[in-house]
Amino acid sequence: MWIKPVTLTGNHVTMRPMEVNDIKELYEAAQYEEIWDYMPMAINSLEDMKTFLHQAFKARDKGVEFPFVIYDQQQQKLVGSTRFLNISEKDRHLEIGWTWLTPSVWRSPVNTECKYLLLRHCFEELETIRVQLKTDGRNRRSQAAIERIGGVREGVLRKSRLTYTGYVRDTVYFSILESEWPDVKRKLEEKLANTKV
Repeated sequence: MWIKPVTLTGNHVTMRPMEVNDIKELYEAAQYEEIWDYMPMAINSLEDMKTFLHQAFKARDKGVEFPFVIYDQQQQKLVGSTRFLNISEKDRHLEIGWTWLTPSVWRSPVNTECKYLLLRHCFEELETIRVQLKTDGRNRRSQAAIERIGGVREGVLRKSRLTYTGYVRDTVYFSILESEWPDVKRKLEEKLANTKV
């Protein structure tokens, strides 16, 4: 498999491959309804979290996704998860997505550093050509966050997905290309350098 298990460590977070024994700690981090407003499913029970992990492992075993957990070094606990998905070794591209974080780390350096570590791994280790990100058309906060890290807005797929609530969402697509990575990297490193640990 192109994507090998790896642990990515920064000043604020450590991301490592998701494991079965992460269920309870992830469930504790997931106990906020606002996390799931724009996600493909909601986590309302421990069984939901087990399903979430089972689906992630199944996709990982097929080679189409690779799930990580996000460990906040300051709080010394798991605060969410993220994945590589839509993986294409042949075309040397993938997507960063399925990212959710507990609200205590919203508007903190956690998400910025997660994206920085993932993008650096993609462009400098995996030698990807393109990294894609997407979000619900209603999720202005997510769109602004993607643009802040250097994502280029490509367009909108209208009425592209039926959500678990029955709402038919538009999906906004962004990408970062290998030629753009040096500039994106510099800006992310400047942001993180100006952030207190």
